[in-house]
Amino acid sequence: MFKIVKKRRLNPSVSLIEVEAPYIARKAEPGQFIILRIDEHGERIPFTIADFDREVGTVTVIFQIVGESTERLNELEEGDFLLDFVGPLGVASHFDGVKTAAVIGGGLGTAIAYPQAKKLHSMGVRVDMINGFRNSDLIILEEECAAACTNLYTMTDDGSNGNGGFVTAKLEELINAGEKYDVVIAIGPLVMMKAVCELTKKYDIKTIVSMNPVMIDGTGMCGGCRVTVGGETKFACVDGPDFDGHLVDFDQAIRRSKMFSKEERQSRENHHCRLEGMQNA
Repeated sequence: MFKIVKKRRLNPSVSLIEVEAPYIARKAEPGQFIILRIDEHGERIPFTIADFDREVGTVTVIFQIVGESTERLNELEEGDFLLDFVGPLGVASHFDGVKTAAVIGGGLGTAIAYPQAKKLHSMGVRVDMINGFRNSDLIILEEECAAACTNLYTMTDDGSNGNGGFVTAKLEELINAGEKYDVVIAIGPLVMMKAVCELTKKYDIKTIVSMNPVMIDGTGMCGGCRVTVGGETKFACVDGPDFDGHLVDFDQAIRRSKMFSKEERQSRENHHCRLEGMQNA
């Protein structure tokens, strides 16, 4: 059993939990993920590691409430326990030789981009971080990201935070202003990562993306997380989740990401939050 020692609501649809998992915290690195189960009836849910504390022995994951399993996970509070919490899984990110980097997070992808920026910043790398959200109400981890980079640019689609525009527009503005990046790391919605890669390909800048397709076992045996990279089939759980963005078949990944949208919607509609029932009692 794994104890939830901290819970924090980041915005109306996103929550953070810090889990007591000393063996995982000891080995975890940016780019890796865990798989958890709430109880014996729960499904296996993969989450990228958002942070870890080796001394305290905790691992942080951040999740969006999008279906029955994440609704149930969000019903848990500090002091509650998870049945399974397995990891670290996947290949850790490698930043050898990087001196300047742009780290881009889109929406919830900011939670995954944050540990990447934090690691690079701790290595003395000059890091420009660009995070994008639909509006100011959805902004997460702004203080944490500011401490993990050299310059932070938080963009909103509607300009409600005073910085309107897409992350790609800000990235191109910085490139045209003379910034020379050894690597761009983009993490977020598939459409956003595709747009970033199309831009950086034009400027011949190495670009790494984090692929998070449907995943079941996390060992490469089920094949559910397959992606096409450079014309070859790769499995995000064992070959990734980081891949060369210029080689990823994003159109195929986008099509596959919508395969179970109907079932996911029905699952959420059929789930009734126990907390709401208690509040109405």
